[in-house]
Amino acid sequence: MSAVVRLVTFADLDDAAGARQVSVSLRQEAELVDGRRLLLLDDRGWAVSGGGASGPWPTMSAEEIEETSRVVVGPDEPFGGHSRADMEADHWAALAADLRGQGVVVDWRELERLPHDVVLSERLLARVGRAQGDDAP
Repeated sequence: MSAVVRLVTFADLDDAAGARQVSVSLRQEAELVDGRRLLLLDDRGWAVSGGGASGPWPTMSAEEIEETSRVVVGPDEPFGGHSRADMEADHWAALAADLRGQGVVVDWRELERLPHDVVLSERLLARVGRAQGDDAP
């Protein structure tokens, strides 16, 4: 049985959003000790509408994109009388159940404590670099 060693969220530009909007699609995977990765989430993302010709990119750093990406993949904010603890437990339990369905048994409390890396695609890094005045291609 393989153990989960970290969570990885991949962030990429979402080309369908159009030029006046920053749109990032996210895919989260669990990385196993043997190097395999199992898909957890592929239906998340976020967008910010632009105001000027250059849009919001000049104000967004790679670090801000990473931080926003971590928030977007969850846990969600409390709603409808749910506490933050309830939302967190439900989120991690759902991910653990997904992994069980893929043949990996892990306690949700272990998932919660794992490192969570965010990897920005080359296209996204290049776009952020251009917006901040770098000479990225």
